[in-house]
Amino acid sequence: MTFTLVAALIGLALIDSTSFGTLLIPIWLLLTPGRLRAGRIAVYLGTVAVFYFGVGILLVLGADAALTAVGAIDIPPVPLRIGQLILGILIIALSYRLEARAERRAGSPGKIQRWRSKTMSGSGSARSLMRLALVAAALEVATMLPYLAAVGLIANADLAWQLTGLVLAAYCVVMTLPAIALALARLAAHQRVDPYLQRINDWFTRNSAKALGWTVGGIGIGITLNAATVLAVNPT
Repeated sequence: MTFTLVAALIGLALIDSTSFGTLLIPIWLLLTPGRLRAGRIAVYLGTVAVFYFGVGILLVLGADAALTAVGAIDIPPVPLRIGQLILGILIIALSYRLEARAERRAGSPGKIQRWRSKTMSGSGSARSLMRLALVAAALEVATMLPYLAAVGLIANADLAWQLTGLVLAAYCVVMTLPAIALALARLAAHQRVDPYLQRINDWFTRNSAKALGWTVGGIGIGITLNAATVLAVNPT
């Protein structure tokens, strides 16, 4: 392995660390009022890391077969991109509906906030945190461009399979480091950090409807812009 490859993988892992599933949801979990149960954060981040690791292994081992299978599918590119464009627009429309529905239910702590408090306090099942991690990671599979780039670099480096596994595992660990650092900071400065976290939590609770709309809408905008860009550059 070269220094350039290691530096590129670290950079891509740090970019991946800022995604919805690897940073925003962990921050939301850290905002739970009361004492932080580090084990619950570890369950969530561990599940995300294992999921990414598994996807990476499958991509590395099946890269050639997958490319061959995709190439064998004879779908004209324009209809495919038009379908993607329509899907993106439908997701954007859905985001407005979800936001409006969430606003109608606003006023008291919703089910999501109650679920978070229960699960992070230890009275809820850790399995539900694992399900949340799997759903978040699965939703990001289509947009995990830094990870796909990293897997491509690893596959092209022609490493031994043992080293390939170690590199992928290290990538997944680096990807979770910012969330781990935030959790450690909260554990170390519990008394001083909690008042600020509580204010942020109150803001999130008041604006949860908008946050939901922005999140879903952002996914739709990304899909729409990608399709529109490809159609504009290569319309045939």
